Amino acid sequence: MPKLKDKECISCQDKDLKPLPKTAAARLMAELEGWEFSKDGKGIEKDLVFKNFDKAMDFVNMTADVAEFEQHHPDIDIRYNKVHLVLSTHSIGGLSENDFITAAKINAIHL
Repeated sequence: MPKLKDKECISCQDKDLKPLPKTAAARLMAELEGWEFSKDGKGIEKDLVFKNFDKAMDFVNMTADVAEFEQHHPDIDIRYNKVHLVLSTHSIGGLSENDFITAAKINAIHL
């Protein structure tokens, strides 16, 4: 089975797309380092700390490139050298495999 970072996101406009069951989401989460389920269980999130604002922005810009390529975009909060990311498939009101694929690709960013 291919690793998450080697997969590609599918269109979220598929009307048959449903949120992942908790067991499937937990199995995919086990493949991700540093991510946690959000309190409401409808997303995954990660906090990162960088040396300074410039490094944080470099990371955010690379994350934006990944998100645009995959057409799956995280919510990003930047506070000087701290970056908070949240991934959720808003169109289905929960988690899809796209969230985990995008998270794995974000994890692969090296600064």
